[in-house]
Amino acid sequence: MKAAEVKKLRDDEIKAEAARLRKRLFELRAQSVTEKTKDSSQFRKNRKDLARVLTERSARMKKATK
Repeated sequence: MKAAEVKKLRDDEIKAEAARLRKRLFELRAQSVTEKTKDSSQFRKNRKDLARVLTERSARMKKATK
């Protein structure tokens, strides 16, 4: 997910996307413990996507308080 895509999302969609990415990271961690992961690059991609979403959410909250 690109930063431009994240900026187009509404606030409620950002919340849902953050929850989805957190759940996916949890599933990847569980999968790595129980079985071999097929694509280990998914960890990094999901973490970066989550960071983008949380950064945008933080920026919007900061902008709203000003």
